[in-house]
Amino acid sequence: MTVEWGRDALEGALLDGRYRVGTRIATGGTSTVYRGLDERLDRPVAVKVMDLRYAGDQQFLTRFQLEARAVARLKDPGLVAVYDQGFGTPCDAGQPFLVMELVEGGTLRELLNERGPMPPHAVAAVLRPVLGALGIAHRAGLVHRDVKPENILISDDGGVKVVDFGLVRAIAAAGITSTNVILGTAAYLSPEQVRDGNAGPASDVYGVGVLTYELLTGRTPFSGDSQLAVAYQRLDHDVPPPSSAIDGVPREFDELVAHATALDPADRYADGIDMAAAVDAIAHRLDLPRFRVPAPANSAQHIAARPDPAPHPAPRQPPPPPNPTLHMTRAPQDWETDTDTQYQLVTGEFGGIELSRFVLERAHARRMVVIWLAVVFALTGLVAALGWTLGNNVGALL
Repeated sequence: MTVEWGRDALEGALLDGRYRVGTRIATGGTSTVYRGLDERLDRPVAVKVMDLRYAGDQQFLTRFQLEARAVARLKDPGLVAVYDQGFGTPCDAGQPFLVMELVEGGTLRELLNERGPMPPHAVAAVLRPVLGALGIAHRAGLVHRDVKPENILISDDGGVKVVDFGLVRAIAAAGITSTNVILGTAAYLSPEQVRDGNAGPASDVYGVGVLTYELLTGRTPFSGDSQLAVAYQRLDHDVPPPSSAIDGVPREFDELVAHATALDPADRYADGIDMAAAVDAIAHRLDLPRFRVPAPANSAQHIAARPDPAPHPAPRQPPPPPNPTLHMTRAPQDWETDTDTQYQLVTGEFGGIELSRFVLERAHARRMVVIWLAVVFALTGLVAALGWTLGNNVGALL
């Protein structure tokens, strides 16, 4: 008999005699995440409870435990810390769960939905901690396998963290998983994951390349009628340059995406650390300003934390289809819809120039062009009038 628990069935439950389950944050295809409290240490935590269908799968449970232990050993500011794991909830004696660091903020997906495509300095600010965290895991022999905006958290203090290491591998080990199901999110899968299910550090690099394209343009590079159609496109199609979807993307970012998403894994950056070095080089070459990534204002995590959730503005609608007339090279205020949805810069400078001067300089340049054109036209008219007068009176002068 399949047990189906209601919307608040686990809220208030005590897991392992220690973790009090609070309000639900989000529900996915394989798990549900709750706010929680470690009553022994009196600290807030996040509790990820896996779906009931995994409760009796011994292959999954074994892999789940191994992956949780491996990830718990990793230490990096860009990784969401894993504190504990267990089996058993009030719904089912073997239902597995993870206890993790609670990141007060929201997901990168929610941020993109609220604010749309990012300018280059914001993209670099997201990629650096993500690639640093992946690099630490890669050097420890771990692969994420499912790099996507939903698995990147933005904290209220500007921290960027990667979550859900090892879960894809654990799910793949489950006996209930069909061999013809492509695991991971189709939009970000590498060609080798689609082809035979194999994944290495270069597979995560491919996912970050697709993520970079999306951050710059507001959408993923491939589309189709089904997840399989989207996945199979990358077997023989290159990811297009971001500048083909939105004008003004620096050439360096086109090259970064092309290198990260090469069809052959051997042609990509070797791992997260290798790609992070490339991002640092680009940021230095373009003199990109430092940037504090904002947390989404109306994330599910923030809403769950409210004692009485109030109505909140609808998230920003997805951007229109790619159009070459879109421009990346816009003034700072063009990146916002109101004062609550602006990508804020830390230094207030770009290329050594105060950002507030960009608009003034551009307006001044336009005025100077108009003035010079007026002067040229006036001088041309004066010369023409003088020539006409002299021509008509040359006989009298002689």
